Amino acid sequence: MGGGDKCLLPLAGQTLLQRTIDRAQPQVEQLLLSANGNPLRFARSGLTVLQDEQPDFPGPLAGVQAGLRWLRHHRPDCQWLASFASDTPFFPLDLVSRLLAAARRDKADVAVASSSGRLHPVFALWHHTMLEPVNRALAEPTSPRLQDWIRTQHWVEVDFPPVRYDAFFNINRPQDLYQAETLVPML
Repeated sequence: MGGGDKCLLPLAGQTLLQRTIDRAQPQVEQLLLSANGNPLRFARSGLTVLQDEQPDFPGPLAGVQAGLRWLRHHRPDCQWLASFASDTPFFPLDLVSRLLAAARRDKADVAVASSSGRLHPVFALWHHTMLEPVNRALAEPTSPRLQDWIRTQHWVEVDFPPVRYDAFFNINRPQDLYQAETLVPML
């Protein structure tokens, strides 16, 4: 996308981050933002910004680690951490409730969203006990791909079939942002 913070790009009058906040906040007790670099650029969001504790930006698992550590220190009574991606602005409004129901039903430690035969590992629910396995994975010489690592855990997949559009439509290129503009009226 040409560098910079993709989540601050505009989509139909709102940033991708604000669209994510609007969809995620009603689903959780407290919303945090995982982002590296100067947290002041997200001050308008009003969110607590968590940075990776690992050097060299090892990927989304490091963001999950930061969230789970924050949970342990600030909300030890909380059992679950939900994760969302800010470049996927149309994710389901019932994401967390469906992931939680599946995790409880299957006694899973991680519940992950999927659609159209694709796993969306950033859209997941993580039991607080996953901090130690995440720590071990990130201590390895090379950080594992998130979806591959999840498959080695006690996890459950929750399918969200597309209705009018894929709720996990991901914005990675400028043309994706233009296409997303056409989806906004369908919300």
